[in-house]
Amino acid sequence: MNKDYKIVIPSFLRHKILEKKTLTTLKNNNIDKNKIYIFVANENERNIYFNYLDGNLYGQIIIGVEGIRNQREFIKNYFEEGEYIVSCDDDIEQFYQLDFVDDKKKLKEINNIHNQIIANFKLCVNNNKYLWGVQAHNNAFWMKNEAVCGLYFCVGVFYGYINRHDVDLKLSEEIEVKEDYENVILHCIKDKGVFRRNDLAFKTVYNAPGGCGSDRFERNRIAQEYLTNKYPQYCYATFRKNKNIKTGEPEIRLKVFRKKKN
Repeated sequence: MNKDYKIVIPSFLRHKILEKKTLTTLKNNNIDKNKIYIFVANENERNIYFNYLDGNLYGQIIIGVEGIRNQREFIKNYFEEGEYIVSCDDDIEQFYQLDFVDDKKKLKEINNIHNQIIANFKLCVNNNKYLWGVQAHNNAFWMKNEAVCGLYFCVGVFYGYINRHDVDLKLSEEIEVKEDYENVILHCIKDKGVFRRNDLAFKTVYNAPGGCGSDRFERNRIAQEYLTNKYPQYCYATFRKNKNIKTGEPEIRLKVFRKKKN
């Protein structure tokens, strides 16, 4: 695979976090800054990011739109069909790979994420798939040294795709969050599966201040209801324990199916 890839980072009101975390992490992985495109919501945001960020850490700042769902659609349309795109959140602190020491699982920090990105796109190309992801947690106990194909969650924090301007892959306008679940479902409907590397992970802080805003419960509830009603054969409702919410945090789970890797 000789094709290059682009790294896109949607970010909103978090220029300091972006520089401290994701941009520094990518630099530590020797990622060429010219691969890195930062997408912000408006001209004012662009000025703030441009005046604060170290220009040696990124290639371009692009004015997109507000809202993560809308921004993801904007990014797809910004790039040409067939481009290899890697999407990163703005607060990734480290990448990990599963390792074994004395037959015991552990995570090792890696600074060669470029090699893993290339390997993931090769998996897609060789198996006629268009989306890949990694584990959503960094707990070695639950990780495996494998790449699986099927209906598997590819968390929006770090994933890659071969770009298509396809109406069948357009994210619903009715929800603002959990768009990463719908993205997987739409790819599975169209391509009969996605790839997930169960031996790769990252360090981040979920539900950190900023970014998606503070009204997460209601947004999650709306997304849960919408997705489970629209795609009942692919997902179902569940609730994550939260001591501050009696009913728990609204979540969804995918009805996992697995295809044998070629």
